[in-house]
Amino acid sequence: CLATLIIMLVGDTYTLINYVSFINYLCYGVTIMGLIVLRWKKPKIFRPIKVNLLIPITYLAFWAFLLAFSLYSEPVVCGVGLIIILTGVPVFFLGVYWRNKPKCVNRLIESLTRWGQKLCFVVYPQCASAEEE
Repeated sequence: CLATLIIMLVGDTYTLINYVSFINYLCYGVTIMGLIVLRWKKPKIFRPIKVNLLIPITYLAFWAFLLAFSLYSEPVVCGVGLIIILTGVPVFFLGVYWRNKPKCVNRLIESLTRWGQKLCFVVYPQCASAEEE
């Protein structure tokens, strides 16, 4: 979010769309790869929709071609897109991976979450349960 705000202040919307397009295509490909890996490693789990593996493999072939072409034709845009993705790594380690956080950090994360929920009119914070009261 911070990187997007900086780019919007410095650059133009066209540049931001290019960065986000590369990120989207990268995420789509990784998702399809995950589908194939799960079909191979865990073939017995329940799947509400099951497609022939030829479809995701064909998609991945086209995806790889488009991604390679993007990297060749616009390496700077792709590099900035990768940097934007990598800005989420510290957030992951602070918010998810680090389990034994001090209470002040947990309170800060909770207050930022509630603030974001109220700002965007999304999921409202849950009231304290009867056990906590």
